[in-house]
Amino acid sequence: MAKTKSTGKPSGFWAWYERHYTVNLTITTFLFALQLVHLYWLTTHVVAFGVLGQSFFSPPPFWEYVIILVDYTEIPGLISTSLVYLYEYRKKRSWKPLLFLVLLNSQWLHLFWITDSFVINTFQGVGTGNIPGWLAWVAILIDYLELPVIVDTFRRMFTELRKGRVKAALEQLKED
Repeated sequence: MAKTKSTGKPSGFWAWYERHYTVNLTITTFLFALQLVHLYWLTTHVVAFGVLGQSFFSPPPFWEYVIILVDYTEIPGLISTSLVYLYEYRKKRSWKPLLFLVLLNSQWLHLFWITDSFVINTFQGVGTGNIPGWLAWVAILIDYLELPVIVDTFRRMFTELRKGRVKAALEQLKED
């Protein structure tokens, strides 16, 4: 980590990140919490169909597009949440931020390797892009690996709120 010689504090990007940690964490928590919409759909539509042969949530086309848009917020959410754990790891080297980085960044595998449409097609037995059933379940499991990270970012944000750092963070934004 680049540090100034006189103070030993971070410089550059990480100094900025530290000054705006509370705001960054709040935005990150909001972005990543949007994934709960996707996980609800995944559970009630895809998993329910895969396990029970019946979907319990089939939104009309407009809401399907909203869910798709929400799912794309996962990309900036993954980046900003990775920064939270990289920042923590730089401050205090421990296994927890590394574990959360692994859980979090396994989502890239899911995003670019096995999309939700392939999983749905596999369970419904349609389309030419079918994958083995066990692999569809692996893709679903990968999606759920973000839950501990979502819980942890909420915990961190509420800790910041309890400490009263939000007002100071907003004032710091005005100054910069």
